[in-house]
Amino acid sequence: MPHESLEAHPRTLDDNGGPSFVIDPPDGKVPMQPWAEAHRARNFANYIDHNGQCFQSGVPRHLYMGTYQFLQTSTRLVMLSEEANAFRNVILDGRPHVGRDIVLWQGDSRGRWDGNTLVVETTNQNGRAWLDQRGRFLTDASVVVERFTLFEKDSIFWEITITDPLVYTRPFTMASVLRRNMRQGFEIWEEGCYEGDTIGNDLRGLGLGTHPGISSSEAQLRKEAYERAISGRGAR
Repeated sequence: MPHESLEAHPRTLDDNGGPSFVIDPPDGKVPMQPWAEAHRARNFANYIDHNGQCFQSGVPRHLYMGTYQFLQTSTRLVMLSEEANAFRNVILDGRPHVGRDIVLWQGDSRGRWDGNTLVVETTNQNGRAWLDQRGRFLTDASVVVERFTLFEKDSIFWEITITDPLVYTRPFTMASVLRRNMRQGFEIWEEGCYEGDTIGNDLRGLGLGTHPGISSSEAQLRKEAYERAISGRGAR
């Protein structure tokens, strides 16, 4: 399951397990910079996954958590998600992204058509969401490009490319298939989840904290500090 880990992982008492969600690089590994991998490990050890506190999932994670519905007009695509009652507005009328001083859980999404593929670029995320439960993360400078291609009447090929030069050694791409739910009378239910509910409080009682997020400026400082520390060890 990609929300558990983007990379291949076994079935355990805690995880359903599953193959890698990553198609590029071909080895299925997320190409994290060394400092970022160390930061990911700290995230995993010290913080509660934001979904465990009923925060928004961020992009692209909200589409691999629970069920969802697409509502489209000529000027926008609205994505409704069961997970944390999230929604995204994808603007299709050509207007530019909002200013860089505005950061949001779901970011700012702008879409355009490339033949029969909808290309959606998302910027302005707040750096608080993780990509998976292992603590893989994005900064507020990340750019997420999704490609939605209807390849049969009830199936969409969904491809995601993430670029965040301070965190990853290169852009990487993930992919999945979104399939229409054909069950008669199916509907998205309101998830019984809200900020400050008992699950988050129980986890905080175990000593775990709330992930504060990471900005691009903080990422730069952490990267430089990590590299100085590694360089100092090598000089001894």
